[in-house]
Amino acid sequence: MKLSNNKILVTGGASGIGFGLAERFIKDGNTVIICGRREDALAEASAKLAGVITHQCDLSNDAGREELFKWISAEHPDLNVLVNNAGIQNWMDISADGFYDKANDEIATNVTAPLHLTSLFLKLKSPDTIMNVTSGLAFVPLSKVPVYCATKAFMRSFTLSLRHQLKSTNTEVIEIIPPALNTDLGGKGIHDEHPAVSDFVESIFNQLNEGKNELTFGTSESRAEANNAAIADYFNRMNP
Repeated sequence: MKLSNNKILVTGGASGIGFGLAERFIKDGNTVIICGRREDALAEASAKLAGVITHQCDLSNDAGREELFKWISAEHPDLNVLVNNAGIQNWMDISADGFYDKANDEIATNVTAPLHLTSLFLKLKSPDTIMNVTSGLAFVPLSKVPVYCATKAFMRSFTLSLRHQLKSTNTEVIEIIPPALNTDLGGKGIHDEHPAVSDFVESIFNQLNEGKNELTFGTSESRAEANNAAIADYFNRMNP
């Protein structure tokens, strides 16, 4: 992937990993569009990121995704990089009230949305890179966030297949595999003790410069490379 002179859409780009990626892409001379549900969060991000383009939309439903693609097609048909980053994480037990509804929300945002957006954006004239943000939890689940982990395992599998299907085209498929980072994913304060997003982003861009298409950091690297015995050991330590 070339790291400058792109036009890039980062879903969920107003906060967390999405914001960190958008900030670095802008610094490296790219035009960046971020989208999200909350107008106030987009406005706050716009105030911090000079030149960023924002678009409010709800990616959890077909209509929101189709409206986003229609807007991109009309206003930014030269978009060439899609970053499927938007995601939600619910800490919940299967026996709790509302489990199914929350699970449906996670699946719609974490799975259905990136699948739909990928199929839509491949119709653009010049798509050359698709980046999917998965997780170290795709390899070893944390049982307190059971559906989130399953959605990331799905996206890991889908990304491998997508890369294979597109190998004879000009579209590169890159997987970003973060560990837990200091973001508000899942709720404020839950991940405060984890590494900063800025350190993660720096490592990710170093790996992009090396030409890698599976980008890891910290504990996600060892989990992505683990054998079955190591994965079982990780699981037992993460889920006492």
